[in-house]
Amino acid sequence: MEYETPLFFRVMQYADRADRDVIDMVSGNPDWEPPEALREGLGDYADFEPDRFQYPPSEGLVELREEIAARRNVDVEQVVVTNGAGEANYLAMARALERDRGDEVVLTDPVYPYYPGKTTMLGGRQRFVAADAEGQLDPAAVREVVGEETAAIVVNSPNNPTGAVYPEETIRELVAIAEEYDAVLVSDEVYDHFDLSGRFASALGVDSDHRIVTNAFSKSMAITGFRVGYAIFPPHLVENAKSRHMLVNVAGSRPAQYAVLRGLRETEPDYYERNRELLAERVETFTDALEDAGADYTTPQGSFYVMARFEDYPGTLENVERLIDEAGVAGMPGEAFGDSRADWLRFALVTPRVSAAAERLAAYFDR
Repeated sequence: MEYETPLFFRVMQYADRADRDVIDMVSGNPDWEPPEALREGLGDYADFEPDRFQYPPSEGLVELREEIAARRNVDVEQVVVTNGAGEANYLAMARALERDRGDEVVLTDPVYPYYPGKTTMLGGRQRFVAADAEGQLDPAAVREVVGEETAAIVVNSPNNPTGAVYPEETIRELVAIAEEYDAVLVSDEVYDHFDLSGRFASALGVDSDHRIVTNAFSKSMAITGFRVGYAIFPPHLVENAKSRHMLVNVAGSRPAQYAVLRGLRETEPDYYERNRELLAERVETFTDALEDAGADYTTPQGSFYVMARFEDYPGTLENVERLIDEAGVAGMPGEAFGDSRADWLRFALVTPRVSAAAERLAAYFDR
């Protein structure tokens, strides 16, 4: 079995080697401050007794799992703290596939590239269903591709790369399809705090044994390097997930989990609201510049990505490298996200230099 290095890393490496100033709009690393309470919790940890520097419970600190369970209105035993949303999705997809209910994983097109990569790694087969021009997913289109071999349906809302936010009726229908075919809906909700539409609906709002919800604090608390995420499993799927987690990771970082717990308990809602407002301002600045440049573009309902299409400039890796060399802006090739957006480029708005990037792109394509 062969694996390819994700294009994210190839683009970032190319940008790092450039002999000019390059604005990074590739990675999803928030550039704003983490919560102050989280910083304080991490600082306090240095003075704890030696026993607090040893292994935590494999499935996560009890207090953190209890806090997550209370906020998500689930039983604490359903919660597994993971090494970011990446491991949470891995565990969820693994549990879906190892039930011997088929080996197909239904994914969207466009798709976050790590989902098909995990499917291959876990021995599954990929099936794709196209989202519409705005990134919305039609449950009727999903129903056309699922069948007896469908183990999982993997969705992401708010969505990377399209910025779509699925309404409650879509989520409910996707859970119903999973129930009908004895599949598992894996709902990745890592951008839930960046809903700009007011329409976000968690799959936890649907009572079902056929859905697993994954999330992380990486984006919402601007701590992608802490690697603290979680998955919420139905009771009959959780024990094997805990065993797999223990075999792969043993446990997660104890001080990182403690700091996140402090952040959850002591951070007021206005922290998240300020960051949403900042993101909304950047979306307006960036899309206004794309409008001036004559580009087609998406206006995200959530997450922090904008896709753009420039005339006669398809979203290939070669063109991304040209943009780095000649415009000093690094984005992601649309072809990385599937066939349907191969003519597009994706830009992450998590840089204070959004205005400068917009000006560079407008000037470059206005030549």
